[in-house]
Amino acid sequence: MILFFSLTTPIGIGIGIGISSSYEENSPTALITGGVLNAAAAGILIYMSLVDLLAADFMNPRLQQNGKLQLSAYLSLLLGATCMAIIAKWA
Repeated sequence: MILFFSLTTPIGIGIGIGISSSYEENSPTALITGGVLNAAAAGILIYMSLVDLLAADFMNPRLQQNGKLQLSAYLSLLLGATCMAIIAKWA
């Protein structure tokens, strides 16, 4: 992973420097490309948060055995997601 990151980062910087002179921010191609990359990044973030982080927390034996704790965890998750959606509406 370290090797992959250390090799791809300078390549990405070089590509960015190379296309910076011919890049038009408001062109349809740039807007579509930016939208697709933002959607992919958001999808990865949602997947990582739900599958890698929350799954481990909700599989905890202490949470599995206590109904009140389980209900409060689900309600807290729902409240947090609702708050983030409200914040995203303003952004």
